[in-house]
Amino acid sequence: MTVLEAFESTYKKAPQHIAFTPYRICPIGAHVDHQLGKITGFAIDKGIHIAYGPKHNGVIEILSQQFSKRAQWHVLSTPAVKENDWADPLRGATIALNKRYPLREGLCAIISGELPIGGLSSSAAVVITFLSALSYMNGIKLSAEEMISIAKEAENKYVGVACGKLDQSCEVYCRKDNLLYMDLQDDTYELISTHPNMKPYKIAILFSGVERTLAGSAFNMRVDECRSAAYALKAFSGMNYGKFEETNLREVPYEVYENYKDNLPENWKKRAEHWYTEMDRVEKGVTAWRNGNIEEFGRLSFESGWSSIYNWETGSPELKTLYEIMKKTDGIYGGRFSGAGFKGCCMAIIDPKYEDIIKEKVTKEYLKAFPQLEGKFSVHFCNSADGVKLS
Repeated sequence: MTVLEAFESTYKKAPQHIAFTPYRICPIGAHVDHQLGKITGFAIDKGIHIAYGPKHNGVIEILSQQFSKRAQWHVLSTPAVKENDWADPLRGATIALNKRYPLREGLCAIISGELPIGGLSSSAAVVITFLSALSYMNGIKLSAEEMISIAKEAENKYVGVACGKLDQSCEVYCRKDNLLYMDLQDDTYELISTHPNMKPYKIAILFSGVERTLAGSAFNMRVDECRSAAYALKAFSGMNYGKFEETNLREVPYEVYENYKDNLPENWKKRAEHWYTEMDRVEKGVTAWRNGNIEEFGRLSFESGWSSIYNWETGSPELKTLYEIMKKTDGIYGGRFSGAGFKGCCMAIIDPKYEDIIKEKVTKEYLKAFPQLEGKFSVHFCNSADGVKLS
């Protein structure tokens, strides 16, 4: 049932609006945004759909086709503490928006995601979709920068996930057939069009069959380990340092890392090693993309995946297995697990003529390793897409 059909069935009327926000992938540049690094990304033509209409009494009422619990609160009395359910990011977004623009109107809505949850920034996509709707109902026109900032604040301050701006930026700035190249230090970005001589490509999403909750994972610990490495490197080298929570690796030159890395605890050293090498991979990947060299771009994405597993030390057994299968599968230029790496999915850049072969081989080998996930594992082929259209 589509969100339109579900809305009409639930509310016995047509919705006033229908909107869409795409999911995102990050082929190179993973786990660096929270330390003000550089990233690459695509929006894909699968994502979050919403059908909504006004509630003039200020009540927000949302039903998700993926979760059974209906979420409800008032724009002026949103719970100050999260309730540990799927709608927490939306409550956080309501509070963050209301701080900037006084809200009066509520809304009723049906929301739905096209793909299984995990690794595609579905949480950020849901928040942006919701913010777009709530802003429209209240006559608010958010800029791209405001949308990204409010959505990130909802995740950081309300939900408690120490994410950066990668997810939100991809879902807002990306454009079809363009690679997003963004520097999170100053939020500058470039859209690099597909080279006319580049070989054909599509995006494959290989869902492990195991979903995950980011806030309940070790994600925040990895961010703290990165920040700890930056703080320690500043101290060892005699650099000025201020508040711990405002420290990041982007402030520490690579030469300082090279000189003092062996003084770091092993875990901190590994996190920093991933960060610095990933920054280098982004630059090399962007050059490859500009030159139309998708094989090199894919190779760097595989390399990013390796570093995420062995330096960042994430990746569930399921995702590590998928990664190894992908590396040995014809027609896959490159790929890695998508998102934080605690379950979820892998993404791959593929040659479209190998679609059937890839689906057959990966499915067979993955289910041989995890037969209990038959019926839950799935393969989806997507194209790049435009980011959300702001009103």
